[in-house]
Amino acid sequence: MSTEQRADVAVVGAGVVGLAFAWAAARGGRSVVLFDRTPAPQGASVRNFGMIWPIGQLPGPDYARALRSRARWLELRAAGVWVHECGSVHAVYRADEDAVLREFAARAPGLGVACEYLSAADALRRAPALNPRGLLGALHSPTELAVNPPDAVARLQRYLAETYPVTLRLGVAVTHIEMPRVRAAGGETWRVGRAFVCSGTDFETLFPAEFAAAGIRRCKLQMMRTGPQPGGWRVGPHLAGGLTLCHYRSFEVCSTLPAVRARVAATMPDYVKYGIHVLVSQNDRGEVIIGDSHEYDADISPFDTAEIDALVLDYLREMLTLPDPRIAARWNGVYAKHPTRPFVTAEPQPGCTIAVAPGGAGMTMSFGIADDWWEGIE
Repeated sequence: MSTEQRADVAVVGAGVVGLAFAWAAARGGRSVVLFDRTPAPQGASVRNFGMIWPIGQLPGPDYARALRSRARWLELRAAGVWVHECGSVHAVYRADEDAVLREFAARAPGLGVACEYLSAADALRRAPALNPRGLLGALHSPTELAVNPPDAVARLQRYLAETYPVTLRLGVAVTHIEMPRVRAAGGETWRVGRAFVCSGTDFETLFPAEFAAAGIRRCKLQMMRTGPQPGGWRVGPHLAGGLTLCHYRSFEVCSTLPAVRARVAATMPDYVKYGIHVLVSQNDRGEVIIGDSHEYDADISPFDTAEIDALVLDYLREMLTLPDPRIAARWNGVYAKHPTRPFVTAEPQPGCTIAVAPGGAGMTMSFGIADDWWEGIE
């Protein structure tokens, strides 16, 4: 029979949410054991754009929390994580989209959001890769960051183990939690003061009743990337198009947004069907990441849909030109998302907290969410 080990905190799931809770606990002087069922990152935390995206968050507490996460990402440069302060540009080519950007920029100071409206000429100076034909204007935000998700997550795991009292148990699946004991495959047992389950929809295997009651949906996205662009060519800021105005909650404050949504629904039904909006980022290797789509629950297939990739690339070509547009890799990811709540927590047992479902904003929000949670109990 294995010897029972001890830690102040157990975290199940070593993606960005679990890492955020483990890091916040360790910074407070607590010992942490961090479990993940895979030996290397494989989930949604490494299948994304690598965008830290405050501009997409609802003005107010969510935007402030995103900025707090942003500050944590910048701290990780000391751990060797590549973090690029690139900002973002939403470029628009239709008059109704331009109206939304102008309204949002005018309201931004009162909302506490850092951004500015750019004329077409100024947008091209900020992001020369944009297609100038038909460009009406853009919204520039300075707050967005770029990271390389697989590298960033792996480096953060190592950083926690090397810098803090954090024990990594990667490739070890947790099979049962009955506080204060956390049991893993092979009979490994830890006695802890607090446990966090941060394993996305995988928490269903530990707490099926809580999963059923949570109202969480599974969301599949499809993405692509090019190879490194020739000659060290850089996109510059993260880029988004007019469809993105319909996707992120930040723009819901605009009275001009319903007109865009109505026009998109009437004229671009396939984009609506697949939940497509087009974003572009670039990593430290010069690879350009392109996406994405949103399919939910019963519509999710293990097989990718070629039509989705074609629609994304068609829209991309209207927005910018890449020196080398050849696609080098395609993939999909599935993450947990609640229909109305930006994050889901539950306490199935005293001292055990389920913390999941930041939607598509895990990279942007997780550090701020974890900091707020720990500060709330200290």
